Order: sequence, then structure tokens, then C-alpha cells
Amino acid sequence: MDIMDKKKLLKLGTALYLLASVLSFGALKVLGLGPTTDQIISPTVITPAGSKFKIDPSIPRDQTCPLNGDKFTKMEKDTWATRRPLAVMIENHMDSRPQSGLSHSDVVYEAVAEGGITRFLALFYCQAAAEDVELGPIRSARTYFIDFASEYGDKPLYVHVGGANSPGPANALGQLDDYDWVGVNDINQFSVGFPTFWRDYDRLGHEVATEHTMYSTTEKLWAYVGKNRELTNVDKKGVAWDTKFIPYEFKDDAKVETRPETASLGFIFWKGYSDYAVQWNYDKKTNSYLRLNANQPHMDKDNNTQLSAKNVVVLFMAEQNANDGYENNVHLLYKDKGTGSAKVYQDGKKISATWQKKDRISRLKLIDSNTGGEVKLNRGRIWFEVLPSGTKVNES
Repeated sequence: MDIMDKKKLLKLGTALYLLASVLSFGALKVLGLGPTTDQIISPTVITPAGSKFKIDPSIPRDQTCPLNGDKFTKMEKDTWATRRPLAVMIENHMDSRPQSGLSHSDVVYEAVAEGGITRFLALFYCQAAAEDVELGPIRSARTYFIDFASEYGDKPLYVHVGGANSPGPANALGQLDDYDWVGVNDINQFSVGFPTFWRDYDRLGHEVATEHTMYSTTEKLWAYVGKNRELTNVDKKGVAWDTKFIPYEFKDDAKVETRPETASLGFIFWKGYSDYAVQWNYDKKTNSYLRLNANQPHMDKDNNTQLSAKNVVVLFMAEQNANDGYENNVHLLYKDKGTGSAKVYQDGKKISATWQKKDRISRLKLIDSNTGGEVKLNRGRIWFEVLPSGTKVNES
């Protein structure tokens, strides 16, 4: 066979290959097995294992997150619309920092869990739609965090590792059973285990106690409940999680020319526990607050991003020991139902307010002390700081 014949044969082979590809794709599409047109022209960029996709910055961000009002792409909404929010207990012990995942949260609640050490209840829904987010270290349940998680519609996914279980008002595990969450939307590592959860002793590059080593990911958790609990955005009866969910009211950021050059707020949850002191420094350019913990920038380990919030909401609540017989009376209670004083920090300014929460499942309301109307929050992460009544907040 001469060179010319080889070239003709090569061209013929290439043409047949292309024709076969087109015909195969057409057949798959007719059968509903192939990728859709949207997937073929998808503006996403596939990333290595552990991620899903990255968002092309040119795609319109015109879809509103129901949790915090932030704007996302339709692709992200199409993802979160098939799920229900994850409410994850993430610890803040000094040996747990820097944590993983908090920079991908939509809403965060922070309160003392025991011994002056704070803990986070972080909500993941919209911000975590674009990629698989590692979460941790994950820790145990507390009653008041369950009360906050209960605001997010019917059966939010509550993720934790055990919890307070002494008889009495602080019996978090007993309450989860009373609320019919156990075996449904309650994702307790004690009953779920590996590979949804795992321990990573080397994550921080040095030895830490076992209680600071439990991790999971958003995708593993959503996959587990979908397969084992038949919970997606709807339950087995087809009832959507957000049927009765009432979102906050949101507004756009203040115009740059009206924003102050600097502003800050800071506080200590318990006197003498400076390792858990918090400061939020306002950034005019992004119109957000940057978080410091123990006078150090508070970072997310997995992307080296300083934690930030568009709204910092300080809730003053009566704190007391549960006196449930547990060693050193470490279990606490907060009066998180009823009403109390609050401060809302946004746009570099403060709004004096009152918080109201009728019962466990009612969404906490923030009433402006000047106008009497509900406070409209900026679009973006909402960070609730639950402080014992009478705690001083330093402002500048």
C-alpha cells in the first residue's frame, strides 16, 4: 500500500469514527440516556476528586438563596433544589482550628457549648451546591442548637457526633427522639459511621485528641440520606422541606459612598476565656465583616479563606447551668424562646433590635427598635452570636 492509499484510509477511518460518534449520541439522546444539550455546552469546569464543578464567572447569578438571600447561578439552584439544608455541629476548641467548611456555609450560629468553649451550628445549602465541601471537626448535639436547626423547615438534616443525654432539660438526644428526628433526619455519627464519617488524626499536621478528628463532606451526607432515608427536598410522602419555611427579608448592600471607612465589634463569651474572644472588622470594599478568633484571623483550612459575614447578629439570651448531674455541670441552657435584646451589624453600622422566637420551630424574628418593623438583612452569610445576657460588646 503506497503513502497516498494510507492517507485515504486514515481519512476514511476518521470520518467513520465521527459518524459513529454522532449516531451514538443521537441514539442515547432519543433513549434519554445521554447528556442533555445543557450538559454539552455546560460552562462548568470539572475539577479533581472531592469537587464537583467550578462556576464560570460570566454566568448570571440571578437565583436567590432562601436561607440568606445571596445570589447564585441557575446550575447551583438546580442542585440545591433537590436537597434539604444540612445543619452541622462544628466545634471551636483551640485544638480544632482551623476548621474545614465554614467558609461555604450560608448561616452560622455560635454559642458556648461547655466550659466557655464555643461551638457552631453551620447551615449548608446554597453555598455548598457547587462543590463537595469537607466539614469538621464535627461534635456533639446541644438542645439550643437543635432549636435553631428546627427553624429550617420540615426535618432539616441535623449532623452531629452523639450529644448531651443526661435526664433533664439538656437531654439533646432525648429531644431528638421526642421530635421524631431519630432515624429520619437526625444524622448521628454513632449510628451512621464510616465511610460517611471518618477520623483524620493527621489533618492539622500534629497530634490532637480523638474528639477533634471527626469529619464528613456535604456530598457524603446528602448521598447517605438520599439512599438510606429517602430524604431529598421532599420526604417519602412528597412533602417539601420548605413548605412552611419563612425566609428572612433581604435588601441590597448600602452604596459605597454611604459606607463608613472602618468599624468593628468585639466581645468575650465568658470572662477570662480569651481563647474564644471574637472580633469582627468591617471591610468597606466588600461590605462584609472579617472574623478574628483569639485575636487571630479565623481561617478555613481547606481554602485558606478568612471567615466573613455580611450580617453579624448578636442575640442576648439568658444562660444557666442545666444541673442535670453531669460532671462539672458542663451542660448549659439558653432561653432561646420568647424575646430579648439584639444588635444587628450590617453596612458598617449597628441596628438596635429585639429578637422574638415563639417556639422551637418558629423562625427567629429581628424587630428594629426604631421602626418597629422586621430588620431586612444584607444578601450573604448571616452569623448569629448568642451571648449571655449582660455581655458587653465593644464597638468602634
